[in-house]
Amino acid sequence: MNWNYVHIVFRLLLVLLIITIGLFSFYYLFSIAYPFIIALILAFLINPLVNLLEKNGRLPRSLAVFLSIMALFATVVGVVTLLIVEIVSGTEYLAKVVPGHFETLVVYMEQFVVTKILPLFNQVSTMFHSLEEGQQQSLLTNIENIGGTVASTVGEFIQSFLTNLPKLLTWIPSVATVLIFSLLATFFISKDWYKLRGRFKKITPVKAQGSLTKVFVSLKKAFFGFMRAQATLISITTIIVLIGLLILRVEYAITVALIIGLVDLIPYLGTGLIFVPWIIFLAISGNLPLAIGLGILYLIVIVQRQLMEPKILSSSIGLDPLATLVSLFVGFQLIGFLGLIVGPVTVVIFNTLWNAGVIKDIYLFIVGKNRVV
Repeated sequence: MNWNYVHIVFRLLLVLLIITIGLFSFYYLFSIAYPFIIALILAFLINPLVNLLEKNGRLPRSLAVFLSIMALFATVVGVVTLLIVEIVSGTEYLAKVVPGHFETLVVYMEQFVVTKILPLFNQVSTMFHSLEEGQQQSLLTNIENIGGTVASTVGEFIQSFLTNLPKLLTWIPSVATVLIFSLLATFFISKDWYKLRGRFKKITPVKAQGSLTKVFVSLKKAFFGFMRAQATLISITTIIVLIGLLILRVEYAITVALIIGLVDLIPYLGTGLIFVPWIIFLAISGNLPLAIGLGILYLIVIVQRQLMEPKILSSSIGLDPLATLVSLFVGFQLIGFLGLIVGPVTVVIFNTLWNAGVIKDIYLFIVGKNRVV
């Protein structure tokens, strides 16, 4: 028996066990301490602003942290308020316009029923009466089964929605509690940022500090690159939609373009959440020219997104365009639209660990000091 290979297998299993335990431990810790993880991320994000206020503004760090948190909070509240104002304005516009379109839709549906449905019903009725009695009974049974299935499905959906509605309302106090704890923890973590970093260095082995620093710097670059890429993609989408809506002479073009740009953040669905129902409504209500124009605009948005996303992501997070494209596709195939985010993030993490030499160190540990290849 070759004991070298036995040791390699043993060390490989040990590494896999440590990684598995680490992942489960992180998941468990995140599930019970996520407000503080959120606080750590927020403290990291506002740290440059805190340093700027502390050094250039000559403010105590506690006051600099407080002002930075207030600035972040005010920015979020301002953006949400702006969105609410725009939505209210758009709703008022829709309240004036929709009744007229609805009347047109009702007239169109009446004409459709009279010219299409009733003749079709008469034909089906004639065909039904021409069938034998057993065939008629079988057809009625199948129709009843389909109706029962649809009714049962709809009923279960409504029951589930009404059952979960109180849970949704009780979720609001929980969110408020998490927000308060996260903001308080952000303040204390940011205030003692460098003290905490010094303590972390003391308990970290010297050999691991270099690798951890490289991993942290690479992940920081990838994170901000990913955010920059998403902002770029959203900006491009918003500009294209705005130009298209202005050409089509759609009212409130700026507001609609901004909303579609924000919706573009939603993976996979994206702008289709706005365009598809809008196009269908216009087509049914008889406004075919605008429906065709929006359809062409939607097609342009989809094509530019598919062409630009791999290129912009690869240049922003430092990955090869092909690797980015493969990660997007594989992530989507494995876990759906969430994989469009998880896929590139996984590749970034692996690439970071590779560049930092962590993968090589793990490999050398598994094979021992002397490589067996």
